[in-house]
Parts: sequence; structure tokens; C-alpha cells
Amino acid sequence: MTPSNTPDPILVPEHRRTDIQRLAAQLAAGQRVALSTHINADGDGCGSEAALAALLGQMGIAAHIVNPTPWPQMFQYLLDDGFAERSAEGALALRGIDRLIVLDISDVRRLGALADAVRALPVPALVIDHHLPGEEPPGTVHVSDTAACATGELVFDVAETLGLQITPAIATALYTAILTDTGGFRFSNTSPRCHAIAARLLAAGVDPEAMYKRIYASVPRGRLQLLRDALDSLDVDADNGIAWVTIAAGALERYDVTGEDLDGIAEYPRSIAGVRLALLFRDLGHARVKISFRSVRGVDCNALAKRFGGGGHARASGAMVAGSVESVRDQVIAAAREMLA
Repeated sequence: MTPSNTPDPILVPEHRRTDIQRLAAQLAAGQRVALSTHINADGDGCGSEAALAALLGQMGIAAHIVNPTPWPQMFQYLLDDGFAERSAEGALALRGIDRLIVLDISDVRRLGALADAVRALPVPALVIDHHLPGEEPPGTVHVSDTAACATGELVFDVAETLGLQITPAIATALYTAILTDTGGFRFSNTSPRCHAIAARLLAAGVDPEAMYKRIYASVPRGRLQLLRDALDSLDVDADNGIAWVTIAAGALERYDVTGEDLDGIAEYPRSIAGVRLALLFRDLGHARVKISFRSVRGVDCNALAKRFGGGGHARASGAMVAGSVESVRDQVIAAAREMLA
């Protein structure tokens, strides 16, 4: 029997409620609001955008989405709720808006090709995010908490605080955000509150088996071929607890897959016994290398990513570095060994 003095895990923390009310004060019926998230949007970014667009619709606010890179095909099912996805228009889709809300980003540079347009906006930019603070925040009014398992958790809190309805479509979008950012409720950011919110979303109409099939059991053949190549490149420094894989330039094109098909590959080297830090190096060509950092509890890979101009979470971060994949890999692994020594 649950003690009567046990707090309700669904209750929105007071500091979040205050921030949400401050953000809501910037919004009014009749406004035109654009929503955006980081380059190569993931399930948390897309799910949070789709849910918030629908919630704003309940407030009489016309919202559309404009991302710096195309909407991922695997999350196409989130676009069926009547709002517009205008990423193909680029910065033109920001013209004439009354507000911009940036989700799942703590640094404006993560907006890629939209960054300069956002910096130049004559209207307020607002932020909903759960990352560590970046060097150049993308907005002035923030709903931000690194204790949230996903940005989707904070969007759920927006609905709770403002008394908005969580429809089946909104529940599906929020479940997408939370499911993907917790690695299917496996990562260390999975909290009791996260599970309580997931239970509420299931009660609102989410089909967990259908979600599993959509996200984890509908991969193209090329993704497995890409994984095969990545695992074939696996290297391990057992003395320091580091493992890494490399994706060659042109691999995505060769197997007819996209950047979203890289999701989860870095978890394989991290799963090796004794590994504390896993790295995925992707050769983008033209002397550019994208790095994914994944670590276990007690190893702050965000600190390492920041040394290379990146950032993110303590156990999941990323960076983009100029140079050949060989030279970048050598630099990063040397820095990782120094950090873990």
C-alpha cells in the first residue's frame, strides 16, 4: 500500500511550473509561431515539436515546424495532426512569425543553416530543453531542466501546467520523445517520473507494440549493412576502457540510408564489458568528421565533447571536427585516454 505522504510523481516541479508560466505569458491566441529543433532531428526533437504544435493549436495559436534539416522519414507518422512542416522552405518559413520556440537545443549553433536567421529575428525566441547550458543560448525565455528525461517530458509539463488536453496524437508524439531519448527506458535518464508519464500516455491511447514496431522493428536492410561495416571497424583500448567504430565517407549513400540510421550504433561499443567511453566517428568527406560520444555513469563525455567544440549530455554528446577521419580519431582518442587515465 502506498503511503499517503508519498508525492505524486506526475506533479510538475514548482520551478518548471514557474518557467512554463513565464513562457506562456509570451504566447497569445492568434499568434503565428514557428517551432524548430537541432540538425538531424531525433525522436525527442520531432516528438516534442509535434506535441507542442498540437498543444498550441488548443490555445488558438497557429504553429508550423521549420527544421534546419529534413524531417526524418521514420517519424513521418507524427505529421498527421494538421500542422504544417515547412523545413524545405528554410529561413523563409521564419518570416512573419510572432514567436519562435526552439526545442531540444541549448546552443543556437545546433540550428545549423537556420542559426543566422534565428540570431537576426526581430521577435522573441523561446526555449524548451533538457541539455546542459550552451555557450550561445538560442532564446531569452527558457523552460530548461537537465533532470528531465527528455524535452518531451517538459512539453508534457506544459500541457499539465496550462490545463491542455493530451489527445491520442499528442500522447503518441510525447511517447516517441521519451521512448527514444531513454533508449527504450534503458538509459540512466530513465526516472520514476518518466515511467509515470509513460503510463499516463498509454492510458491516453498509445499502443506500445505499434510504437516498438515503428521505431525499432522497421529498419531498412541498408541499416544492418551499415551496422555490419561499423562493427567490422571496431577497435578497443581495454586498458583505458575505450571502444570506437568508424563510418567511412559515402557509406550512407552506398546503402541508401540516412543519418537517422546511425542512431543506436554507438551503443554497441558501449555495451562491451569494461568499456567506459564509446565513440562513433563518421567521415562526412570534405575534411569534416562527426563524432558521437557515449559513456557510462561516472564518465562525463560532455566535457570531452566540449574540448572539440561540441556538447550535449553527460553520457551522450556530439561534436563536429575539421580534419581527416584518421587525424581527428587520433586526437579524440588521445584526449579520451588523458581524461580517463
